[in-house]
Amino acid sequence: MPPSGTASGVLYREPLRTPWWWYPIAVGIAVLLGAEFHMSGVRITDWVPYAVLVPLALAVLWSMGRSTLEVSGGELRIRDAHLPLQYVSGAVALNALTLRRIVGREGDPAAFVSIRPWIGPGVQVWLDDPEDPTPYWVLSSRHPERVVQVLRHAG
Repeated sequence: MPPSGTASGVLYREPLRTPWWWYPIAVGIAVLLGAEFHMSGVRITDWVPYAVLVPLALAVLWSMGRSTLEVSGGELRIRDAHLPLQYVSGAVALNALTLRRIVGREGDPAAFVSIRPWIGPGVQVWLDDPEDPTPYWVLSSRHPERVVQVLRHAG
């Protein structure tokens, strides 16, 4: 989603939804697990595992993909975390490989990480807050260059 105007106060907003094709896969896995109950010979009504597992799989998948990356009101927001833009000292767009390295062995354990496995690229945002021990944030984004551009112009 491209950056929107400042009239609404939102400089950038990107929903980090799960891909649509994950839902049929989740239903398929839930159906297979439900079939395991039938094959196991457990005396339970055949429809109960399906009635529980299919909605549960869909609910878990939906909850995984309901976060939004947003820059508005002088803050960077993701999930329940928010970072005032006054403490942002820099940002860089990351490709998928670099993002995986930064959140792996080469990363700082004190960093704030909010990545989604279905989104390859991301953004690294450095902090300059003497009261916060977090050195940087690493965030998933489908459009990391746009996020970096918004952060540079908003700060």
